[in-house]
Amino acid sequence: LGRLAAPGWVFGLTGDPGAGKTPFTRGVARALGVTARVQSPTFALVRRYPGPRCPLVHLDLYRLETADQIHAAGLDEYLEASDAITVVEWYERWTGPAPSRLCSVRFEPHGEDVRMIHYDPPRP
Repeated sequence: LGRLAAPGWVFGLTGDPGAGKTPFTRGVARALGVTARVQSPTFALVRRYPGPRCPLVHLDLYRLETADQIHAAGLDEYLEASDAITVVEWYERWTGPAPSRLCSVRFEPHGEDVRMIHYDPPRP
């Protein structure tokens, strides 16, 4: 999916803790040619990585519980960024309008080491 993604895409990731959201983001980063070490932004809320195709913006809404907290953190602008590809962990907490180029990705555990990944790519 990272190879197919274009600037303006937003990957909205949902799934239980440990389901694979951050490793998925690392895969998107690798596909974009990002060489920096991708870390979970749980405490920083947002991390931006430069890449040869375009920047990757990685958001984590886990610690934010209300719409007011999300908007006060200034994260709206990242979901509207047209120059970057954005990955949002815990997307189900997002209360604003859906991004126009949203790729919904849902992780479901199937046993201890297997995950099913369901996705709906953005419409052209």
